[in-house]
Amino acid sequence: RNEGLLSKQKRSRRMKANDRERNRMHHLNSALDALRSVLPTFPDDAKLTKIETLRFAHNYIWALTQSLRLA
Repeated sequence: RNEGLLSKQKRSRRMKANDRERNRMHHLNSALDALRSVLPTFPDDAKLTKIETLRFAHNYIWALTQSLRLA
């Protein structure tokens, strides 16, 4: 009887953890979509991968910083 209860608790915890992870990924994907919307891309319809988006954003911010320093 205790094993059945423990099994239900484990399943419940796993489902909650899966929900948290799913929500985390939805928020991360939404944030990356928002970031992609402000980055210039060529062509405009090309969707960058997650890592490409982060690398591009880093390089873009660096280039903007450099141009401000030179101005």
